[in-house]
Amino acid sequence: MQFHHHGYVSGDPRILEAAGVGLDRPTELPDEVDVLVVGSGPAGMITAAQLAMYPDVNVRIIERRAGRLAVGQADGIQARSVETFQAFGFAGRITEEAFHLTETIFWKPDPDDPTRIARAARTLDDPSGISEFPHLIVNQARVLDHFAEFAANAPGRVVPDYGIEFVGLEVTDGAEYPVAVEVRSTAGERAGTSRTVRARYVVGCDGAASGVRRAIGGRLEGEKANHAWGVMDVLAVTDFPDIRTKCAIQSGSGGSILLIPREGGSLFRMYVDLGVVPADDAGRIRATPLDEIVRRANEILHPYTLDVRHVAWNSVYEVGHRLTDRFDDLGEDEVGERTPRVFLTGDACHTHSAKAGQGMNVSMQDGFNLAWKLGSVVSGRSPERLLRTYSAERRVVAKDLIDFDREWSTLMAAKPEEMADPTELEEFYVRTFEFPAGFMTEYAPSILTATPVHQHLATGFPVGKRFKSARVMRVADANTIHLGHHHRADGRWRIYVFADAPAPGEPSGVTDWAAWFAEAPDSPLAVHSPRDADIDALFDVKVVYRQPYTEVDINRVPELFRPRVGPFGVVDYEKFHTAIEGEDVFEARGISPTGAVVVVRPDQYVSNVLPLDAREELADYFAPLLTAG
Repeated sequence: MQFHHHGYVSGDPRILEAAGVGLDRPTELPDEVDVLVVGSGPAGMITAAQLAMYPDVNVRIIERRAGRLAVGQADGIQARSVETFQAFGFAGRITEEAFHLTETIFWKPDPDDPTRIARAARTLDDPSGISEFPHLIVNQARVLDHFAEFAANAPGRVVPDYGIEFVGLEVTDGAEYPVAVEVRSTAGERAGTSRTVRARYVVGCDGAASGVRRAIGGRLEGEKANHAWGVMDVLAVTDFPDIRTKCAIQSGSGGSILLIPREGGSLFRMYVDLGVVPADDAGRIRATPLDEIVRRANEILHPYTLDVRHVAWNSVYEVGHRLTDRFDDLGEDEVGERTPRVFLTGDACHTHSAKAGQGMNVSMQDGFNLAWKLGSVVSGRSPERLLRTYSAERRVVAKDLIDFDREWSTLMAAKPEEMADPTELEEFYVRTFEFPAGFMTEYAPSILTATPVHQHLATGFPVGKRFKSARVMRVADANTIHLGHHHRADGRWRIYVFADAPAPGEPSGVTDWAAWFAEAPDSPLAVHSPRDADIDALFDVKVVYRQPYTEVDINRVPELFRPRVGPFGVVDYEKFHTAIEGEDVFEARGISPTGAVVVVRPDQYVSNVLPLDAREELADYFAPLLTAG
């Protein structure tokens, strides 16, 4: 964390100085806003938190509840989400309070007595070390609390407007605030009264029954799997030996349980198989009493017993797989003709089972993907065409999620004798572990994601996939750091320059590249950076050298990597690094001996890989994405 560069900070450095709309933020929801976010779930809160870092963007988030969420339904936090939390500054704190999933144990009918279950296999949660972050279990409400804290402490000082629900909207092209949104108060003195708020953009994060989706004519298309599950968070006494480990349990009776230990050391969640739902059930299965769910759980766990002492939360749901036909308000005949004004995220555009732990995680990535684009457009950094990439990118991800969850939930519901191979469930889990961990997303070539013609220069940083961090040595203070952990949710682009062979200051590709980027009139820095702002206001440029850090002369490192920042013009010493002996990032990430430039967009995805001498190509890449400074 960097601070003091604007003067001495004696308080909490996570509380940034208010700026722009955060200086005099009205308590009441104003009549006109730049972005109106509907719903304060995971997608809504990450959207608001990211936009709070753009002090020129007037963003408000409305929520029909009267206050914060107390008990959340989602609890699984994949490693990709924890990487995202790092960008918002709370990965460490939430990791401390969460339960860490390290392995999954598979229980099946005992071959010698199929009426009993027996431990059959164990699998590591991350067998290949795909991330330095763990797989966590923590209450969704705590995730929302952390995002709320970030948003309130950001320059925009964003806090949710509770007790206000969405009613409907109309879009009028050509108006300064083209979206007229009818809202209604649900709490307080104004409960039941309605009013109209006008917005430049609206983001629907209002769940599977989304009113925003209905207002733009969107439809959730798909089908139910005709299978029901009871879910409960409980405190219980049991002799089941793996109660504090994630378990997939298949019994001889045909029922199944997915067991998820919760944070705190005592609570755990059970998804209990309630069986096939008759076609004429008409939702009656959802009235299954808690006692019946507990009875089913004991039947499946035989010969072990479960004595439930306290239920924190429980529900019954039918597995369904649905995907919206649109992620924004553009009809098929309007794509490319106008800018979308209304967007959908999270459950408003994709629903599926809860057992793969994807709902909250994918929803947050929806919000992260969209929010920085909205912030960049509204603040004038990017043209409106950037917003068209949201639907194109995230609809593919949602489709892949539906396909994955359909296969996983089908396997979880299957009886052991129905499987072609008795190890089919655990083999599927191991084979596909990157998907539920959040690392299979790969954006296709577009205006935002370059064609990977130079991928051979950095094979470990695939274009279109998230930037996989690696440890390096920070030269100035001899601290070992994770390169990607300084990638904050501040709307900036990251450019990582991996050096060729010569030492800092010697004639080299890095020296020439740094001189061009810092001084040439056609460089992205000169063309797109805001006037009268710090040199790194838009681009956070870092270099990694190959030499041992003890051989690097700081004063010979190009000034681009030693920028002067803040009102006092102090030097930023955290932008030049070297490889670590025995843990060489160049070898680990397949960096060419000739070096490479790796461009990472504000939501942590690699968008281009280029050689050091491809300067015109780098300038051409940014030209359609950013406006002139």
